[in-house]
Amino acid sequence: MAFPAFFTRVPRLTLRDPLAELLGAAEAGLIEYGYADAVRLAGHSCPTVAGAYLLAWRMLDRLYGGEIPERGGLRLEFRGDQGDGVAGVIAAVLGLLTGAAGEGGFKGLAGRYGRRGLLCFGVKALAGEVRMTRLDNGASCTASLDLSPLPGDPAIGAALGEILAGTADAAARARFADLWQGRVERLLTQYFEHPDMVRFA
Repeated sequence: MAFPAFFTRVPRLTLRDPLAELLGAAEAGLIEYGYADAVRLAGHSCPTVAGAYLLAWRMLDRLYGGEIPERGGLRLEFRGDQGDGVAGVIAAVLGLLTGAAGEGGFKGLAGRYGRRGLLCFGVKALAGEVRMTRLDNGASCTASLDLSPLPGDPAIGAALGEILAGTADAAARARFADLWQGRVERLLTQYFEHPDMVRFA
């Protein structure tokens, strides 16, 4: 599978997963993730998937600073329900990166390494979109993704309309794909450190 070249320029995440270390899946439990992993999970690349990757990156940096984050050692709570808007998509990407899972997650070994119940929805009292909490020390941060600082190209909507109506030719479809991924590229390269893309509560 050939991904757009800019995927390789997106900052990567390294986490330590004690379960992966125990089971011999990763040396020292270290697992590296890139944006392409989020795309493989979602099956597509869009501003929401890219924004979820950015959101996870920034929240983990806030909680761990220079430390390597512990995968499987975090709880995720979402203000919205799983079916609200893009909450489920964002949760899937954050779950991939943090190891947090809902009721279908790994139940653990003798009370350790569990992932089940670490991802929940409908926590209405949250001051932001999602709260991430470290299980080892209770430190948490709450944040919301805000894509409004990233301007969209008006041509994207018109091009998509033609495609969905079945009137676009191959050249128009290719042009739309370039415009679409161009916005994702700007988000993950030019806007990755923009202070207003992720708002902490």
